[in-house]
Amino acid sequence: MVRLRSAVQSCSDGRSFPRGRCIVPVDAFYEFTGAKAPKSKWRFTSADGAFLGVAGLVRDDRFTLLTCPPGPDIAPYHDRQVVILPQGDWSAWLDLARAAPRIAPAPAGALAVLQVR
Repeated sequence: MVRLRSAVQSCSDGRSFPRGRCIVPVDAFYEFTGAKAPKSKWRFTSADGAFLGVAGLVRDDRFTLLTCPPGPDIAPYHDRQVVILPQGDWSAWLDLARAAPRIAPAPAGALAVLQVR
């Protein structure tokens, strides 16, 4: 997986993503902590149990998941997070005739965290 990364406040680095926008639906994603194996494994899900829509870009025969600085739920575990689009922004993200919605870290309380190892 290739990760596009930006540290600017909007996380989009001034890009408008005029083509190839996609949403990757996931029910969870994982992060790992610790210096040596076996590392601790942390599972992140939507706090309300819904699917998460991760912002992505499609280019030819591959896709990229966008990342941004971590929100407060992820910051203790990793220095970045995948861009999770609020469900209300999904159609705007997919509609290339519209400007891309603001890309930002997930707000506090948006994610449930469970240690699985």
